[in-house]
Amino acid sequence: CRDPTRPSTLSNKTSFWLSNRVSPVFFFIGIMVVLSASVCTRQGKALVSRQFVEMNRLRVEGLLAAFPKLVGHTSQNHTYVETDSVRYVYQPLENQMYLLMITTKTSNIVQDLGTLRLLAKVVPDICGGLQEHAIHENAFDLIFAFDEVLTSGGYKEDASLSSIRTNLLMDSHEEKIHLALKQSKEDQAKAEMQRQAKTIKERQMAQLRNNMMQGGTGVGVPMGGMEGF
Repeated sequence: CRDPTRPSTLSNKTSFWLSNRVSPVFFFIGIMVVLSASVCTRQGKALVSRQFVEMNRLRVEGLLAAFPKLVGHTSQNHTYVETDSVRYVYQPLENQMYLLMITTKTSNIVQDLGTLRLLAKVVPDICGGLQEHAIHENAFDLIFAFDEVLTSGGYKEDASLSSIRTNLLMDSHEEKIHLALKQSKEDQAKAEMQRQAKTIKERQMAQLRNNMMQGGTGVGVPMGGMEGF
């Protein structure tokens, strides 16, 4: 089943989810990959961020923090903006949020825009809406869905919205089976502990009765004559 600990999660849930899908790919010129896919606020705060190459948290946060400033200097008709080292491919969402992919500058922009459009369908489909609380509540499912679209290393998978739904449902079914088996084992262990505790208590009570029968429990009362005055 899908295990949320499978990706290396580098931060706990506060207002930020960050997850690395580690790959031995680094920032070399000529590599055509997607480095990161995120849902972030207008201020550049990541709600969910999935890395497909080896990037530390400070690097990701720095790239995301630079995004609002870059977008502010571009035309609203543009869907990407570049720096000296990376390209931001983005789509505005509702409630002042952005769907954002960070890619190498040599990445195929046409393919990246297609990937972005697919992710833009995935996010509301998984979360049931485009509110911050919905993004937080479905963060792990979003990460799993991003994994269906992009491989480790940042290469696009041959995926569609329907195939992503199917794969996530299969994973969900397997997880339910795993959880049911785990719960069954826990229940069996609990029942065994209760049985053993009952056995021990019965043995102790039997031993106590045996001791009482063998040793007697009468209390001696001294007998003496009454003295007159």
